[in-house]
Amino acid sequence: MQERLVACVNIVPGVVSIYRWAGEIRHESEVLMIAKMTSAILPRLRVRIAELHPYDLPEVLEIPDVVSSGEYAEWVCEAVQASP
Repeated sequence: MQERLVACVNIVPGVVSIYRWAGEIRHESEVLMIAKMTSAILPRLRVRIAELHPYDLPEVLEIPDVVSSGEYAEWVCEAVQASP
């Protein structure tokens, strides 16, 4: 939050992921993070997540905003606009 790459983050505990990695089936407890930011910030956020995340290949999915109110979108832009 201090880097102003996101306006808001939701942390969802209790996610169970089953996936294939390095030729093995894995079953892991994980935490889902939903971050709200502008699309212009996404490339910088991807870099920062890669720097901080313990996984070799953290999952970062972009879900375009198609329904938020104009006021909410304005707030998100304002919250991240001070990012260098």
